[in-house]
Amino acid sequence: MKVIISGGGTGGHVFPAIAIADALKKEDAAIEILFVGAQGRIEMDKVPKAGYTIVGLDIMGFQRRLTWKNLLFPFKLAMSLISARNIVKKFMPDLVIGVGGYASGPVLKVASWIGIPIFLQEQNSFAGVTNKLLGQKAENVFVAYEGMDKFFDSKKIILAGNPVREEIYSTNLSSEEARTKFHLDARKKTILI
Repeated sequence: MKVIISGGGTGGHVFPAIAIADALKKEDAAIEILFVGAQGRIEMDKVPKAGYTIVGLDIMGFQRRLTWKNLLFPFKLAMSLISARNIVKKFMPDLVIGVGGYASGPVLKVASWIGIPIFLQEQNSFAGVTNKLLGQKAENVFVAYEGMDKFFDSKKIILAGNPVREEIYSTNLSSEEARTKFHLDARKKTILI
């Protein structure tokens, strides 16, 4: 089986994508996985460090404020669609998974155009623009929160939680060991953000 995982831009997209890839590899060691991200973003560093191949699209997001950079957006989008088409046609995946972020838009759009099933992972309680646009064509949308039917077709939603890398949940520290490791004062409340 061959799978493309696309998206990124932030750790909130990249690390769940790596967790998905790791879980797929655990199920089938022979699976071929290709990541597609945005050039110059966090995924171009973190994905290879996790042991996966990644290719980058020259894509940028549409700025929600008035800026000259938005004039470049249509050209970058057109070029990234052409690049995404070449990547998808060359790799010929059995399915494509989008984890959000603007790099996933062109790849999943092209995949849906040529009949390759697409799936989405939405990690947030408020769906991102790219995932909302792609949700109509997705086979399923895996979500971490209830109430996501305001963004996606309820028949496509699977409440699956957030993908977490095994190294995160396999670390068994007691509360005391964690306080010591992170130099936390047990007399103070600690909030993780």
